[in-house]
Amino acid sequence: MSKYVKEMIASDLQARLRDCRDILVVNSSLLDAVTNNTLRLKLRAKSITMLSVKNTLARNALKALGLQTLDPFLKGPTSLVWGGPDIVELSKEISKWARDLKKLEIRGGVVGGISVTASEVESISKGPSREELIGKIVTLALSPGAKICGALLGPGGLLAGQIKSIADKEPAAETAAETAPATAS
Repeated sequence: MSKYVKEMIASDLQARLRDCRDILVVNSSLLDAVTNNTLRLKLRAKSITMLSVKNTLARNALKALGLQTLDPFLKGPTSLVWGGPDIVELSKEISKWARDLKKLEIRGGVVGGISVTASEVESISKGPSREELIGKIVTLALSPGAKICGALLGPGGLLAGQIKSIADKEPAAETAAETAPATAS
């Protein structure tokens, strides 16, 4: 491959990975063509990209992006995997495929600029997703306000209920008082 073609491929890879800070490295060379194609199509449906690259081209492109922490994982046949809503979903999907196929090997990756091993990728896949974490934070943020509202509305509601029951009893008492003298005369 000529130097010009290598530079084109490296610049294309840099353009694809420019906004990515969460990338996994896998070995998919043991998969047959049909399984590999099925895997890529299923990943693409979830906005996850899997790209097989030469290690030297990947090193050069990743170095330009400041992601040298992937260098230890770039040995032998290599595929880079990135995308999805967050790293947890990406890790869950790749871990699921690695368990199901048994021929897909997770080597490691980078999460927010920090290198992670294959076992750490598996640990990440078992954690809550971004949406679940946001939901928990919102619940925790709203919880004190809900408790205050309950504390304020509880006694007020009790007082309003008692006043209403007293108000409902008064007309009945007046009616009973009016009917009592009428029957006595």
